[in-house]
Amino acid sequence: MNRLDFTPYRRTTVGFDRLFDLLENQVRNGGDNYPPFNIERRDEDAYRITLAVAGFRSSQDLDITAQQNLLVVQGRKRDEDAAGEMLHVGIANRGFERKFELADFVRVENADLADGLLVIDLVREVPDAMKPKKIAIGGQKLEIVHSDDERKDDSEAA
Repeated sequence: MNRLDFTPYRRTTVGFDRLFDLLENQVRNGGDNYPPFNIERRDEDAYRITLAVAGFRSSQDLDITAQQNLLVVQGRKRDEDAAGEMLHVGIANRGFERKFELADFVRVENADLADGLLVIDLVREVPDAMKPKKIAIGGQKLEIVHSDDERKDDSEAA
């Protein structure tokens, strides 16, 4: 299945065009699996991407660019002359470009390269102005409700 048809969903939703476009692009461009990677959720608002970048030794070989809603990791493999004749080449010796679409308010917190693994830590920081607010009925004062407060209220009610 190389094509997804989101037409029925596009007709009944508003403002989700970007999401549907992302899903369709993933199916279209999903052929290259190099380098392999993991995406881990470490906390409610913390994520980690780990890429297996064997043969890339330093930050000079790798480039990480964070733009709004896009993280691009590029690897440039240096040409090296082997000391002897290569009988088998099993380690990929090529450059790459891997793109990750990021949700709103997700930023790169840290990146580290060790033991052939590039680890990129991401954090979602929603500004206070964008957090949900509880609206009181009857002209009462606005009360800001954070997600932790909602969980406490739910557990007390039970």
